[in-house]
Amino acid sequence: MDKPKILIVDDEEGIRTQLKWALDKDYTTFMAEDSDTALNLAEKEKPDIVLLDIALSPYEGKEEGMMLLQKFLQHDSLTKVIMITGNDTRENALKAINLGAYDFYSKPVKIDEIKLIIERSLHIQDLERENRLLHERLAKEQRFDNLIGSCELMEQMFDIIRRVATSNATVWIQGETGTGKELVAKAIHYHSLRKDKPFVPVDCTTIPVDLLESELFGHEKGAFTGAEELIKGKVEMADGGTLFFDEIAELKPELQMKLLRFLQERYIERLGGRNPIPLDVRVITATSRDIQAELAKSNFRKDLYYRLSVVSIQLPPLRERGDDCNVLANHFLNKFSIEENKKLRGFNDDALEIMKRYSWPGNVRELENKVKRAVIMASDRFITPADLGLQGVDLNLELEEARNKLEQEYIIEALTRTNGNVKRAAAELGVTRQAFYDMLKKHS
Repeated sequence: MDKPKILIVDDEEGIRTQLKWALDKDYTTFMAEDSDTALNLAEKEKPDIVLLDIALSPYEGKEEGMMLLQKFLQHDSLTKVIMITGNDTRENALKAINLGAYDFYSKPVKIDEIKLIIERSLHIQDLERENRLLHERLAKEQRFDNLIGSCELMEQMFDIIRRVATSNATVWIQGETGTGKELVAKAIHYHSLRKDKPFVPVDCTTIPVDLLESELFGHEKGAFTGAEELIKGKVEMADGGTLFFDEIAELKPELQMKLLRFLQERYIERLGGRNPIPLDVRVITATSRDIQAELAKSNFRKDLYYRLSVVSIQLPPLRERGDDCNVLANHFLNKFSIEENKKLRGFNDDALEIMKRYSWPGNVRELENKVKRAVIMASDRFITPADLGLQGVDLNLELEEARNKLEQEYIIEALTRTNGNVKRAAAELGVTRQAFYDMLKKHS
């Protein structure tokens, strides 16, 4: 078994030689007297431990040691850097600990003490390395493409995705804003036989109404003022692949009719065109709206809904996914720490508690944004509620909001099932008709 590697960085030759002589039996040692040599050796040899003088020389000063410390940790966060300090630099040693140094000791060098610190640091390093491998393994087990989760609701959803991916059935994805509806659609596409063909998303909320028909079905040259060339629409661009309608409930009635006709006949006509164009397209749709309420109000065609919802997938909100919140938070922490080139150790206890109790109205997207903010704002190695922007959140209010939302959903469902009959809806909910009217008034 290879011996652990130790890099000794000190501008005093006597200390370098003393440390090398004392450690050579149990470790592979390298020596450097300046920062350039140290960085070159670190890149080449990848040491497990660095013994680093805080003040390398009168010319480089104490800040040089701090700079080296950060560069060693940027290179590999598992490297254990032990600072060497004079009696007058203990304050700087504590600053170094805050920047990520493992430990420090004061000159004059005491070999037995240094060996003990090194042994302890290697033990911690082994535990951290095992923990990292465990997290990587768990992350692979807990994810389906870019979807991450291990709760029962997510496992059920992963199973549905696997089953439906190999078919050509239309899929209806229902879920609150930020739950990952497009990620589910992509997972279905990239596990299907169409994976080598286009995946074409259409956001029904961002395309102007007067342009939507042209965006979907394309147009011929001269079809309208400004149509100077033939343009293929999104549906035609998805030929052989998958067409994904995000927020399908926003689609206007006239376009709902045209989409229904396409699903029935499997061909389109471009605006200004006369020749039908046959297409092979799988359609996946998603919405954050309560589709039953939209159907009850005739805002969405029932015949189109039944065509689109051969298979329905309900995405769970983050507040119902248990420990997945922590799994996702750590995933985003690792992702954004790399992007921002910051070495963070995790979330402190207060941050973990507030993330657990917060209702996450914006779901996974909100969690991702808050963790990104935290990585940027963090001034310590552990993220705090203030870094997340959650230090002033009234968790009791969050709970009340969640209760109100659930009550609203029950009211809408009861009215939908009873075709708007207040007396029957009240009976279904087990309240008096007057109490039901009070609930309607409460929720506008």
